[in-house]
Amino acid sequence: MKHSTIIDIAKKLRISPSTVSRALNDHPDIKKETKELVRKVAQELHYTPNPIAISLQSNRTTTIGVIVPEIKHDFFASAISGIEEVAYQSGYTIILCQSNESVDREVVNTNVLMQHRVAGIIASISQNTLKWNHFQDVIKRKIPLVFFDRVIEDAAVSSVVIDDYRSAFDAVSYLIGKGYKKIAHFSGPSKLGICIKRRDGYIDAMKQHHYPIPDNFICYGGLHEQDGYSAMDALIQQKTLPDAIFAINDPVAIGAFQRIREAGYRIPKDIAIMGFSNNKITNLMEPPLTTVDQPSFEMGRSAARILVQTIEEGLTEPCHLVLNTKLIIRGST
Repeated sequence: MKHSTIIDIAKKLRISPSTVSRALNDHPDIKKETKELVRKVAQELHYTPNPIAISLQSNRTTTIGVIVPEIKHDFFASAISGIEEVAYQSGYTIILCQSNESVDREVVNTNVLMQHRVAGIIASISQNTLKWNHFQDVIKRKIPLVFFDRVIEDAAVSSVVIDDYRSAFDAVSYLIGKGYKKIAHFSGPSKLGICIKRRDGYIDAMKQHHYPIPDNFICYGGLHEQDGYSAMDALIQQKTLPDAIFAINDPVAIGAFQRIREAGYRIPKDIAIMGFSNNKITNLMEPPLTTVDQPSFEMGRSAARILVQTIEEGLTEPCHLVLNTKLIIRGST
């Protein structure tokens, strides 16, 4: 279906497009009768303003771009809800893009958002983003940018994160306090910032209690269920079983959980397991999964608030917000 334009309204009324535009924008030079007639015809033709055309004229949009690694992950779905809530309350709409954990697609997403002249961008980087020229382009164009969860550490822009190191350190310390000594860590990509910090928290907690970490007890991989399943399978095949596992996130923990059960081991009597994120499904497992609650909804809301404030008040100093996490103790430990 063809969208009606200002030209269509002008043709029907036999007036100039510029007169139609000024009438729709309530220009004082246009008579009241003309304004009413233009609005009546616009309604009959189901005319809606073109936001891109408006942005070209005003050099400002009310659209916020959002880039996340994936929408299917509970964490990001919840964060998006938080972003959308604040955007709606502030009079903004969002364009949502997902990188599917691909830096190449992330670059395309970023370029598309710049082409759409968005008012600002909220982003969480992909698991293989190492170079960030595309985000440097955003900064050079003075488009407000806020990172959340997964951030570019060297970028002088605002961010909303948790203390990944401390959260991991406290989680592993809890396992040690429960009597577990042979604790394995199923990590994610070795160069992703959140994975590095959670791994370091795990290592330091083990070192503090003088517990050895065998080489095969830190398993690098991806961030999905299959990665946890494969890591657990490798330990089973090597016949070097830990008595507990600290997983980088809940999907990895769920994959490991499945392989443990398939192998006939009992959770937590034979092997305890802990996740990270507090996805909704973790409370429905049997036994329910102990995890670290990451405030994803509030993270999204906070990132959106900072972005809107930056857009509307012209803030130039980056704002760095660190949100608290909470250990959710359940039956898997």
